[in-house]
Amino acid sequence: MIKSVNPYNGEEIEKFKELTKAEIDEVLKVADSRFKSWRKTTFQERSALMMKASEELKKNKKEYARDISLEMGKPIKQAISEIEKCAWVCEYYAENAEKHLSSKTIKTDAAKSYVSYEPIGTVLAIMPWNYPFWQVFRFAAPALMAGNIGVLKHASNVMRSANNIQKVFERAGFPKGCFQNMVLGSSKIEDIIKDSRIKAVTLTGSKPAGSAVASTAGDQIKKSVLELGGSNALVVFKDANISESVKTCVMARFQNTGQSCIAGKRLILHESIADEFLEEFVREVRELKSGDPLDENTFIGPLARVDLAEDLEAQIQDSVKDGAKIILGGKRDKGYLEPTILTGVTPEMKMFREETFGPAIGVTIFKKDQEAIDLVNMSDFGLGVSIFTEDQEFAGKIIPQFEDGAVFVNELVKSDPRLPFGGTKISGYGRELSEDGIKEFVNKKTVYFNKY
Repeated sequence: MIKSVNPYNGEEIEKFKELTKAEIDEVLKVADSRFKSWRKTTFQERSALMMKASEELKKNKKEYARDISLEMGKPIKQAISEIEKCAWVCEYYAENAEKHLSSKTIKTDAAKSYVSYEPIGTVLAIMPWNYPFWQVFRFAAPALMAGNIGVLKHASNVMRSANNIQKVFERAGFPKGCFQNMVLGSSKIEDIIKDSRIKAVTLTGSKPAGSAVASTAGDQIKKSVLELGGSNALVVFKDANISESVKTCVMARFQNTGQSCIAGKRLILHESIADEFLEEFVREVRELKSGDPLDENTFIGPLARVDLAEDLEAQIQDSVKDGAKIILGGKRDKGYLEPTILTGVTPEMKMFREETFGPAIGVTIFKKDQEAIDLVNMSDFGLGVSIFTEDQEFAGKIIPQFEDGAVFVNELVKSDPRLPFGGTKISGYGRELSEDGIKEFVNKKTVYFNKY
């Protein structure tokens, strides 16, 4: 049995029976069979259903958001926003998939030559708990609109949300088998990837999990897309708007209780504005309300599991031993960790080198602009970076020097259905969202008509 436990009070929410080998086979059989008919549906037919999925999400957003809050501790207002964003991605692909996948004519010596984009079959999605709806929908909406089939292996602690996602598609009227959740643990994943009915796999998660999945998929010569987390930097240059930058940096680090791959985890400040910035930053963070995730005034909830809070606490204490100083927070009570700010963080410390998944941030000071750029690129991760400056021309000149998959100027790094999302280095490969995302799992077919 797989248990769903409320991280706020430790109470068991629900038990889920793990699928047997025979039941997994039935899921894949249904998916494979459904693909044969689903791939023949028109964009108009798929679009109508996807719009109904959006309507279902908006209609019952409080119901779905409540289960997110209960299962992984996300503050309820943020959970509702997550559901609304899922409705948006459904609408985006309902309106744009046909255009994104329209055939591309290429002039050659042929009478006619073009590239067509066709579905490949059943795609396995392995998804994490921190955005239990959004991580899935940003895969599912483009995959289904492209004519593919989705099967989900979700994180074990958000299995009610996983079942709810399947419910959304069922309530919207999608044919049986278009999207199925599989209640199972990680030990079953390897065999599922190897199954000939699975044509590709996408994973959002840790580097070890990504490495294992990519290895298995590669051995089977199957396409994979990996989003493996990040250690995004927030770089505040000397000419930045301090008040606005502070507000953005607080949101970038502490929303979702800091449990986000694209959260700003390294705060890099120019020495001339560091004191002023930190004074205001500390004041803003101190005012963040911690408490019951179901309380609409709560901004900081518990971490999704106690061991996650313990791991973050260890990273903080290890950095303190190496010379960092806690200027706010630092105390843990079971799964709760106070919003924490450390100064004097250097590249050798864990708060700089490792991904910190929770409400804590390390501060590093720089003197010269090139030093800031080098500090950003020093990370093994490469998901995104936020830079804060009033000089747009300067920003444009330094953007090519960053090695990340995204650069946001005077804004926190965020995913948007209209823009490609993904990283470099150990943050993974491939792209989600936008036209790039929907083309990850299609057959880009070259078509050539000869002249006679």
